[in-house]
Amino acid sequence: MRLFLLTALAMLAFAANSVLNRMAVGAGRIDPVVFAVVRLAAGAGMLALLLVVRRGMVWPGWRGRVPGVLGLLVYLFGFSGAYLALDAGTGALILFGVVQVTMFAGAYLAREVVPLPRVAGAALALVGLAVLLAPSGGALGPMLLMAGAGVGWGIYSLAGRGQRDALAATAWNFLLALPVGLAVLVIWPGAWTVPGVALAAVSGAVTSGLGYALWYAVVPRLGAARAAVAQLSVPLMASAGGFVLLGEVPGAAFWLACALVLGGVALASRTHRAG
Repeated sequence: MRLFLLTALAMLAFAANSVLNRMAVGAGRIDPVVFAVVRLAAGAGMLALLLVVRRGMVWPGWRGRVPGVLGLLVYLFGFSGAYLALDAGTGALILFGVVQVTMFAGAYLAREVVPLPRVAGAALALVGLAVLLAPSGGALGPMLLMAGAGVGWGIYSLAGRGQRDALAATAWNFLLALPVGLAVLVIWPGAWTVPGVALAAVSGAVTSGLGYALWYAVVPRLGAARAAVAQLSVPLMASAGGFVLLGEVPGAAFWLACALVLGGVALASRTHRAG
């Protein structure tokens, strides 16, 4: 029961990132670039604090740092920009689906053994994303931004595989990405309000920093397959949060795409015996 509650809390934090971003950026309280940089700074501060409290600022090495930092930056800026127009649930579904497909593609390119159900699951998720993108109209640009964010987070996740200390690796990725984010902010300053900055800070420090730390604590106990399946709840949680807090009502295309994407990921996440 304790593991279930901790996992649910981590998934709630991930979904809250979509809702907080939509509340801030979608409502015009803050420019997406400013939101992304404030979130990055708050997340870096919280993760660094967690490392210091735990055992100090341990350097995890350069392995995976460059793709990790670049993937994180692409994710943060794409994620924030997309929520200028996307509903919370739609954005989370696109992000989640593209992350899974990207990680599948990474495994394939690395010539890992890919079972047939995983191939079928990834194909089904792609069909779901196509259903969501097809009637996009004027939202195609934001959808493509979120798809780019999904690719970025997928690359970030692939770069983190095999890290001995996931928390230290994440903290240093945030810290190394921060100067780049600040440089982007200098080049492209945007408008902001105090409520917008506060929402970005909560997204960075609490639902990102603490949320990631909690997730890394429960993933080893869940295992890879159950961890992947647990994340199926994130788009649904984000959609519920968008409905309750923002009055967003997803259409039929969202629910059809949701069934296809989440069904595909569930299929791809099943454990299979070799042979």
